Amino acid sequence: MTGVEHIEVRPAYADSVTLLQVSRRVGMLEGVQAAFVAMGTELNLEMARGMAFALAAGMGPNDLLIAIRADDEATLDAARSELEAALHPPASAARTTTEAAPRTTRSALRRSSADLVLISVPGQFAFAEAADALDAGSDVMIFSDNMPIAQEIALKRRAVELGRLIMGPDCGTAVIGGAGLGFANAVRAGPVGVVAASGTGAQQLLCLLDVADVGVSACLGVGGRDLSDDVGGLSAMAALDLLDADPATELIVVVSKPPAPRTAAAVREHAASLSTPVLFGLLGPGEPDLTALAETALRKLGAVVPAWPTWGATSPARAGALRGLYSGGTLCDEAMLIASQVLGPVYSNIALRPEWALDASLRHGGHLMIDLGDDALTVGRAHPMIDPTLRLERLAAEARDPQTAVVLLDVVLGHGAHPDPGTELAPAVASACGAGCTVIVAMIGSRRDPQATSDQAERLAAAGAAVFASNAAAARHAVGLVHS
Repeated sequence: MTGVEHIEVRPAYADSVTLLQVSRRVGMLEGVQAAFVAMGTELNLEMARGMAFALAAGMGPNDLLIAIRADDEATLDAARSELEAALHPPASAARTTTEAAPRTTRSALRRSSADLVLISVPGQFAFAEAADALDAGSDVMIFSDNMPIAQEIALKRRAVELGRLIMGPDCGTAVIGGAGLGFANAVRAGPVGVVAASGTGAQQLLCLLDVADVGVSACLGVGGRDLSDDVGGLSAMAALDLLDADPATELIVVVSKPPAPRTAAAVREHAASLSTPVLFGLLGPGEPDLTALAETALRKLGAVVPAWPTWGATSPARAGALRGLYSGGTLCDEAMLIASQVLGPVYSNIALRPEWALDASLRHGGHLMIDLGDDALTVGRAHPMIDPTLRLERLAAEARDPQTAVVLLDVVLGHGAHPDPGTELAPAVASACGAGCTVIVAMIGSRRDPQATSDQAERLAAAGAAVFASNAAAARHAVGLVHS
């Protein structure tokens, strides 16, 4: 490997999104061959070694790893200067107060009229902040993932006692008071209230409603484990009560990845006691997919069900395996449910059945779908809706595999997501298509999203993909192209 390197370890912390931006800023300098700035988690260390950086032993997840490779010493010096500027931007001149910043969540709430706290810290630290916010009288949205389930249960039981709402942990999406929180699409106000034990499932629903010009009163995310028997749907039932009391909500829709049957039954029983009608989209065998759920909601409201948009031309059927590379867990679940009904076993890191579970290599010779946003793959790094690195690498690998016939993937737009995923993905899509694969894309975006949904879809279609606004339609199309 030619060039010069700088490798440094600092006892410092920064969040993964900030460090991704720093890496990109340094890596864009002319003459910089590679730049990797990340916390020293096992996954990040493995990625750095994969980039041929020679790392010393002894680094841990609380260490900041800086690794830069450049053409020459002058470029390396420039890259290090750019790194420091990115890591330590100048303090804002707009600060006009000498009052000390609050040091706890509770003291911050005392200084404001806020009644909702959004927590986005590493999962092992989120519990204390959430408990502090609850005891200060606030509702809480926990964006953080990797929180132990015992802590989630304790927080939600405490929230019930206090008459507050815990959204999360791992709550990726919410819309409250017209404002999107986390990964949120830009949608209009309207009559549909959403309770979501699923982030991307909620986003698919909101975006399909947006195509039909129907908006939402609120979308309350409750975390993907809320409808497990361990948690018992505590936040889902609290969210149902809040929406039932909201005069702007005419219809409530509950969206969830496959739930525990006993808890699902309890939530359905609770919903039956409300005055507002409730529709359920609890993914599982025999249950409606998210697109069918959106169509039922529109009919309930007396709205016209539109033709769901598509972009690009179809491809001929191919012999081989279906490979799904998803950033959204619920979208991956939905696609696996559709595919397994026709193709049989679909192997995954979030498998529908224990016997279909992938091992740590995430490889299998048959049909498979990977949730790249799963907690185990996002420790110490940005979610794949922000950072496409892992998916680009896996897409290239699948394109090289002679067993791959069709690659199915999602692109999720909105606030918080990658600002231009189409530009990042298009070359990889074109390369995969050129290698003989068919690429199918589910494009989850609203007409008002900052990335411009149609532009993103057209960019990927021009690269050779067939693009669908409906993930269910994309999955069915992909399945129809695979044959033995």
